[in-house]
Parts: sequence; structure tokens; C-alpha cells
Amino acid sequence: MSKSKNFLNNLIKTLGFGSAKEGHNEEDLERIAQQEQKVFPFETLVAATKDFHPSNKLGQGGFGPVYKGKLVDGREIAVKKLSQSSNQGRKEFMNEAKLLARVQHRNVVNLLGYCAHGVEKLLVYEYVINESLDKLLFKSDRRQELDWKRRFDIICGVARGLLYLHEDSHNCIIHRDIKASNILLDDKWVPKIADFGMARLYPEDQTHVNTRVAGTNGYMAPEYVMHGHLSVKADVFSYGVLVLELISGQRNSSFNLDVDALSLLDWAYKLYKKGRSLEMMDPKLASSAVTDQVAMCIQIGLLCIQGDPQLRPTMHRVVVILSKKPSNLEEPSRPGIPGSRYRRSHRPVGLSSTAGTSGESNSHTTESSFTATGTSSASLVVRDRGKRPVES
Repeated sequence: MSKSKNFLNNLIKTLGFGSAKEGHNEEDLERIAQQEQKVFPFETLVAATKDFHPSNKLGQGGFGPVYKGKLVDGREIAVKKLSQSSNQGRKEFMNEAKLLARVQHRNVVNLLGYCAHGVEKLLVYEYVINESLDKLLFKSDRRQELDWKRRFDIICGVARGLLYLHEDSHNCIIHRDIKASNILLDDKWVPKIADFGMARLYPEDQTHVNTRVAGTNGYMAPEYVMHGHLSVKADVFSYGVLVLELISGQRNSSFNLDVDALSLLDWAYKLYKKGRSLEMMDPKLASSAVTDQVAMCIQIGLLCIQGDPQLRPTMHRVVVILSKKPSNLEEPSRPGIPGSRYRRSHRPVGLSSTAGTSGESNSHTTESSFTATGTSSASLVVRDRGKRPVES
């Protein structure tokens, strides 16, 4: 049995999920720790976080709070603590633990270990010093810290991380929630994809899976929002939105720079069709931008957000484009907008724009039914301004 599988099996048993037993005794934890060196004693995490002091709280997720800590060896850690009252958080917590136990990549956040102590369930990660991308990108007083080189490196790093998840990890993993707040930046500004609470394993023998909708307003692909039709191309769409946000410094879900544009995606596409795509560039990039790279990345972003998922490139192709910088790229078709339809043909055909802003809805709840490989239904609760919906 592989080391990662041993870790996964021990993690599931230790956390007590799928069993009436809520964890092991201290002797069992010590034995597993010696085998895996990935189990943290609860007392160690209490000391590292100063008893989970409010001043060390980094944020709050669907699973519960996240705390910063420092181990006696000097390593800084982030500790996710499962909320005992959240059933949804319990699902996300265990999902993240199972998936990250198998994952190791420079551009994916590193799970250091776990802890089970009575009813307490905790996951321990490397602490990423620059926090999340959204706290820099969407705050004008800090956006200048992201010059073009850093933004281009983030674009490339996230692409490599997604390629790993889609094609090079033990199983194909669809993240389902790629967005600026789920990209962490370390002390060298290396981007790391985080928050796998909603990620899904993807069957190798299927072109897509049908699932209940979960994601974030402004980043979700239209075929997924409307029909629950999930494939790796849903992550590609979210990545395209992220690329355009990095270039413009604007959040798609709250875009309002142009009254004639339905969204950031619509604005970027209209400027591109007029040959004025560089006008969408964040003014703070004026002194550092490499215009050829910016133009290439705009086109990549537009290719990724096309309405027809079959027209979107794979992450492998995106990584190749970013590394080889080809002189000729295909023309992107109109961006996907939830609520509209696309039809496939030999000539790329985009979506009508009758349903409002991409990734947004005037209603807080969207329900849809579909027939693809069968009849099913999808539902979501949408939260505004880049926040995550919760499954109903």
C-alpha cells in the first residue's frame, strides 16, 4: 500500500468519520503518528495557536474557523477546526482531508497533518504568509504590490496547479471553486490553490458527471449553473474569469465600469472584438506590463470562458500556450452566461446575453432540471460578491 493511501486510511479512521467511533485513544494516535509522522497531538495545536486565541483567527469557512499557529520548531501553520454544529462543514472538512491526503504539488496548498481529540477534528496546513489573492487584488491600497511579473507568475502557477489536479494526480480532481480568495500566496509569491471542500473526483471513463451545484457567484460555468453538468471545463471557465480579474484588477461579480457591459467577461470580449483589449488592463500595471504577454493572457482568458465547454482549452493546452507563447491563437467566441443556451456547430457560436451578469442572478436561489445521461436536478443558493453558495 502506498504511503499516501496509508495516510488516507489512517486519517479516515482517526477522524472517526463513517463510524460510530469518534476517534482513537492517545495510544492509537501515538502509534499512527510514529508510522505517518502526520498526526499532531491536540496539545501541540493548542500551544501553537495560544489556545485558539481570537487574535490568531485567520478566517471562517463552511467547515469552521481557521487559526494561525507556530510550532516549537519555528514552522508557521494554519489550523482548520471543524465546527461541531455544521453538517455541511463536516462534509467539506472530510472531503478536503480525503483529497489533499493524495495531493502534492508546488501550486497546491500542503496538508501537513491532522488531529482528532474527542469531538475536536482539525486539519493542519502550511501557513501561506501573503494570505489570499483577493485581499491584494481587490483592495486599491495593496494592488500595487501585484506588478505584472507577479500577476503573470500567478496566472502560470494556477494553470500548472490545475493541470496537476486534472491530469497528473492520483485521480482527476475537479476543484469546483477556483477564485481569487482560494489562491494563497507564499513568501515568494508562489500561488497555491486552496480550499478543496467542494472538490470532486472525476471518473476517468466519463465525459462529465451530473451533480448538485456548488460554487461561487461570478466564477461558475453556465452549463454547470444551469444543468449541474460538471467536467474539468468548469474549472477552466473559473480559471478564465480569474485571469481576466488579475489583468483588470476588477471583480467579475461586482463589475460596474461599463454600463453597456453585462459583466467583466462581456466587457473584455467587446474590447477584444474592437481590437482594444489592452484598455481593460489595470492602470497600476502601466509601468510594469509586458504588452505582448498581457494581450496573450487576455486571449487565453477569453478562450477559457467560452460558452460551449467543448471549445474551451484543456489546462494542458493553457500551460503549453503560456510556456511557448505562440504567435497565433484561435479566435474566442462569446463568453458563457448562466441562463442562456449554446449550440454546437462547426463554426463557434457563443451565447445570447439575456440572463444578466455572468455568474450572477437576480434571484438568490437557482433551481434547474436537466436530462443528459438521465434525468436529475440541480439547485444552489447564491451568495453575492464572490461568496460561496451552499447546497440546499
